[in-house]
Amino acid sequence: MRHCYKKLVLFFLYGYGGKEVQAKKIDPDPVLSRTCAVLYCYYYELNLISMKKVFFAVVMGVLSVSLVQAQSMKNTLKIGVMGGIAVPNENAAANAGVDVAYQNLVTPHVGLGIATGYNHFFGKDKDLGNTTLQNNSFGVVPVAALVRYYPQAKGIYVGTDLGYGFITGDEKVASNSSVNRPDGGFYLKPELGWHNRNWNVFAHYTKVFTGDDGTINVGNASQKYNAGSIGVGVAYNIGLGR
Repeated sequence: MRHCYKKLVLFFLYGYGGKEVQAKKIDPDPVLSRTCAVLYCYYYELNLISMKKVFFAVVMGVLSVSLVQAQSMKNTLKIGVMGGIAVPNENAAANAGVDVAYQNLVTPHVGLGIATGYNHFFGKDKDLGNTTLQNNSFGVVPVAALVRYYPQAKGIYVGTDLGYGFITGDEKVASNSSVNRPDGGFYLKPELGWHNRNWNVFAHYTKVFTGDDGTINVGNASQKYNAGSIGVGVAYNIGLGR
């Protein structure tokens, strides 16, 4: 034990005479030796405790990041694009648009949220009786509830958007007609697709139900106003955490 104390004393005296003490083989004072040993033990223990705290903090940080990463897709912002052809092919030929939606996974398999965006329908000319209607392009802005079902964390999914679709654009259905376009109607967008953590790829049917509003009659022929399409789309998922 005395030999150990002597080494500890030399350790503490190294910076200001430790070598001289060792060279002259001076036997340090026992009280000083014990005091230095106690101080060194405290120093060692404090460093050990500090290292344990740092290690514990690093481990907890890694676990926290992993937990947040695992749970970050519970609330999701979906941003996508889509396109398709108008069905039935009446006053419009095709459509292209963007989707923006918020989804909350109420269970690991069911997502609920809200959806909006903008869907542009490209007007087309159509022969009706002895007249060629110059149908105007128009847009649809949906405000809808979102419902999705995911059987697995990755794979096939199904869902739909239900709400109201506001129709925007020229007031007239066609530039050479006096018939007003509808302002909107019940909005439906069922879709079937494939998903993983970051992407949704889907086929969809989009429709704004307008009844007989916007119908143009020329003699015995008529053109019903259509704001519906079938097509495909893709969306990117941005995790918002819990």
